[in-house]
Amino acid sequence: MEPIIKLSDVYAGYTPNKAVLKQVSLDVYPNDFIGIIGPNGGGKSTLLKVILGLLQPFSGTIEYYNQQDYTKVNLGYLPQLNNNDKSFPIKVIDVVLSGLMGKKGMIKSYTSSEKEQARQLLSFVKLDNYANSAIGALSGGQMQRVYLCRAIINSPKVLILDEPNNFVDKQFETELYDLLKELNKKMAILLVSHDVGIISAFIKTIACVNETLHYHKTNKISEEMLKTYHCPIELIAHGHVPHRVLHNH
Repeated sequence: MEPIIKLSDVYAGYTPNKAVLKQVSLDVYPNDFIGIIGPNGGGKSTLLKVILGLLQPFSGTIEYYNQQDYTKVNLGYLPQLNNNDKSFPIKVIDVVLSGLMGKKGMIKSYTSSEKEQARQLLSFVKLDNYANSAIGALSGGQMQRVYLCRAIINSPKVLILDEPNNFVDKQFETELYDLLKELNKKMAILLVSHDVGIISAFIKTIACVNETLHYHKTNKISEEMLKTYHCPIELIAHGHVPHRVLHNH
């Protein structure tokens, strides 16, 4: 099986001769669910920008179905939510439909089937009654569901999420990950998060990013892995009473 996305020995950053990412290699396969973790400033957001085609690496390669062009593979992206998003005067269903702009352009009208698809997605996230509401009338958790619909309306091969649990309450946080688990049946998912305690129950594998990238083919991290790869994360112990064992780093 060929990977959907393949990064090979990537160096990337924002200032010449000062790489934020060094020697990063990663293969993303269909139906992967990879949790991307690491410290602030370690390069997680830079990695997403490289994958999304927003930042060209200094060296190394990134391939999409063996094509050197990110437009050849359909990617969905859910960025971090911020409070300013509420001030934009737009209906909920129009936010969802805006996810088709990359395919249709900005001036083409949406078909009845596309509008029905948007409504079905809103029903999937339990917001069908809010289709004609202003986006500013929604709570933070509801807005995240709307933006998730926008990210997946174009049926992406890979869904990329950057701290999706920001501005959401704990009840919806669990619902969000249940939704992602269902979506993972149709697409690969890359999820950046600081909360390993929550995501470890849903993800399949872990990529620890701290300038370099260390990939673990499990959702459970052992203390030996932490020592070997110097991954600055919390060690999760699964059991009847889940708890965290903090590792010095």
